[in-house]
Amino acid sequence: MTSLICGSLAFDTIMSFGGRFSEALLPDQLHKINVAFLVPEMRREYGGCAGNIAYNLKLLGGDPLIMATIGQDGAPYLGRLELLGISRHCIRTVESSYTAQAFITTDVDGNQITAFHPGAMTLSHQNKVADAGAVKFAIVAPDGRDGMLQHAQDCVGLDLPFIFDPGQGLPMFNGTELEHFIELATYVAVNDYEAELLTERTGLTLDAIAQRVSALIVTRGEQGAEIYTAAERIDIPCVAVDLVVDPTGCGDAFRAGVLHGLNEGMDWTTIGRLASLMGAIKIGHQGGQNHAPVRAEIDDRFHRAFGYRL
Repeated sequence: MTSLICGSLAFDTIMSFGGRFSEALLPDQLHKINVAFLVPEMRREYGGCAGNIAYNLKLLGGDPLIMATIGQDGAPYLGRLELLGISRHCIRTVESSYTAQAFITTDVDGNQITAFHPGAMTLSHQNKVADAGAVKFAIVAPDGRDGMLQHAQDCVGLDLPFIFDPGQGLPMFNGTELEHFIELATYVAVNDYEAELLTERTGLTLDAIAQRVSALIVTRGEQGAEIYTAAERIDIPCVAVDLVVDPTGCGDAFRAGVLHGLNEGMDWTTIGRLASLMGAIKIGHQGGQNHAPVRAEIDDRFHRAFGYRL
């Protein structure tokens, strides 16, 4: 069955600075910064939460349907989705805007300076969930503020179960709004930092949030993940990897595993383990969409990691 993925499509321009930001920024001159960093290495990646989740769900054999906005420069991304066999019929092109873009400069210590232009993403509320047709599950991932509010409400109006995945969009909402999202959502998925911010802003504990949804998922990087239901807490181990290359998009890969598991009717332990595996596969590659295992490889890695087959 089709999974609707409401979220961003973006281009990520990633640059490498061979020095240290700390050596180029003078502490007593921070009030008048005027610096330039030589970045001999640069690459442009396809990104955005919706694009990354859809890519990983397609690897699993799922049927992702992206609902997003893209700008006047979005033709290469649309062409890529066509080659991947991912439907574009719920992607709106906004000719008056650029596609959302992140410009990320990383120094030798792994510190990052990022500039983000939301572009067409700010008009995501113009898309309506009802236009997606028959879908089984949805996810409301980071997107334009109005779009996230609209799509969550649309899902409830259509009796469509959905995952609320606030991600980096969480700071856009106050405690009352976040509590409303929780009341609307079927599932909530956050990382450990977002979990702390969510509990701080709403005044709700993780256990209290879990009582209001079918499941609360908290990812904790190399420490694995936790899945809270009304009845239990399930600890999900991190899958061992040979080499950590780039964590960009690992959370999106994890969420694709959750969506696929829900669609296939898996139990929560297996869903969490599959999601953990997808994150581990992604972390061994640069960018959010450059890993390309076939389904048989994913199944074999799952069997080796957990001792049973999907």
